[in-house]
Amino acid sequence: MNLKFNKNEDHNKLLLSDLKRRFAQVKLGGGKARIEKQHAQGKMTARERIDYLLDKNRDSVEIGGFVGDGMYEEHGGCPSGGVVIKIGYVSGKQCIVVANDATVKAGAWFPITGKKNLRAQEIAMENRLPIIYLVDSAGVYLPLQDEIFPDKEHFGRIFRNNAIMSSMGITQISAVMGSCVAGGAYLPIMSDEALIVDKTGSIFLAGSYLVKAAIGESIDNETLGGATTHCEVSGVTDYKAKDDSDALTTIKNIMDKIGDFDKAGYNRKPALKPKENPEDIFGILPASRADQYDMREIIKRLVDESEFEEYKEGYGQTILTGYARIDGWAVGIVANQRKVVKTTKGEMQFGGVIYSDSADKATRFIANCNQKKIPLVFLQDVTGFMVGSKSEHGGIIKDGAKMVNAVSNSVVPKFTIIIGNSYGAGNYAMCGKAYDPRLIVAWPSAELAVMGGNSAAKVLLQIEKASLKKKGETLTEKKETELFNKIKKRYDDQVSPYYAASRLWTDAIINPLDTRKWISMGIEAANHAPIEKDFNLGVIQV
Repeated sequence: MNLKFNKNEDHNKLLLSDLKRRFAQVKLGGGKARIEKQHAQGKMTARERIDYLLDKNRDSVEIGGFVGDGMYEEHGGCPSGGVVIKIGYVSGKQCIVVANDATVKAGAWFPITGKKNLRAQEIAMENRLPIIYLVDSAGVYLPLQDEIFPDKEHFGRIFRNNAIMSSMGITQISAVMGSCVAGGAYLPIMSDEALIVDKTGSIFLAGSYLVKAAIGESIDNETLGGATTHCEVSGVTDYKAKDDSDALTTIKNIMDKIGDFDKAGYNRKPALKPKENPEDIFGILPASRADQYDMREIIKRLVDESEFEEYKEGYGQTILTGYARIDGWAVGIVANQRKVVKTTKGEMQFGGVIYSDSADKATRFIANCNQKKIPLVFLQDVTGFMVGSKSEHGGIIKDGAKMVNAVSNSVVPKFTIIIGNSYGAGNYAMCGKAYDPRLIVAWPSAELAVMGGNSAAKVLLQIEKASLKKKGETLTEKKETELFNKIKKRYDDQVSPYYAASRLWTDAIINPLDTRKWISMGIEAANHAPIEKDFNLGVIQV
């Protein structure tokens, strides 16, 4: 291995080490003291409940582990958005599990909590996956109620989705394992089946204190809405469990009886490992954004047998397109190429930039995959579309629009992996969050922004200097450098993959070596939902 490879490897493995350290902290939720308090109440934590429920020795992936990271610090923080969400298997059935984390503000819903819960329901609806709710929540976090209560994508959308999923025939099972109050009480009861844990679970529209204040009735919470009340008097719940493990075992038994599902029919053969060592990814991926590398070498370490059947190899070379298999599943890959390449006309094209011919090639390839019913995988390392008079006169906007059109109207499932840069309109064309990828994840090396930190800082600095000049003021060289560094620092914080993950612009930041697992589980989930409409590009300029 050469020196550059070793430097890249050291850099990327440090990023991975930082990811693992950060995630270990996130997994503590509200902290060790609150975990111990939960145990003292005879309750498992949210993560312990999910671990007990999911089949052992089967893969699982966590959605939104870094949601809330660095947010709501004036309110004490909200690790993982106060809710843990995983896709895994229960009694052999793939499903999605949503568990309130009562160690974080008693499981109260912050605005980002609502967004994360809606994402879980979106995944369930897109893929027709069974969804299991493990409820233990104090309801809406009142100091921020105006940001979660009344709007379309706020708290009430959860119950609307419960109703829609029921009409779609998507299995929903709820276990009330702690508090379940006010409007939140509707979630478990709008599920197909509801369980409640004796003595620790409770469901009511208003607790005993509010009942006393509102109508003068004196009653304790257990009599008002405990397990005995709802299983033997109101009939609101279907099963009474003696403790957490009993409730979770009951869910396993229910899931064990569910029948098979209609399949979309995506092509799969027995999985084969890459011939090239996936660990090499850490040495291939450059530490510097300015360095080139061959995306084909990354692809070879992600796909079965390291076999990539390239489509239009010599045309539009700043985007690679081709067919492969990942964990046995047939996929179409659309990937940015970060090498400077020479066209047959002798022209140089910058790596990571989308040119007209690249966009044209990608559009045609996406259409082919839709016709053949092959899921699409986008590997992003893109700085945007080519600018300048030559590109504008050549119709870059028209060709870019065709590619965006194809991505938007694609009916096969799409999966997006942000490997490096994800800048500007390149994010859109390469199936960013706005274009409904079934799953979108980032490597620790990813950056998401309108443009890179250096470029953005230069633009913002020029604007600041122009503003001062109008006032008759000028900047000394020292002050200019200080201002540039200040702007760049603020911008760099915002392009971080953790900034994006905290706001759920991506579903997770992952170890690059887990990429195959995420794509495979994503396609398996998508296989639950047969395609119901034809691919149609609509009106495009040719």
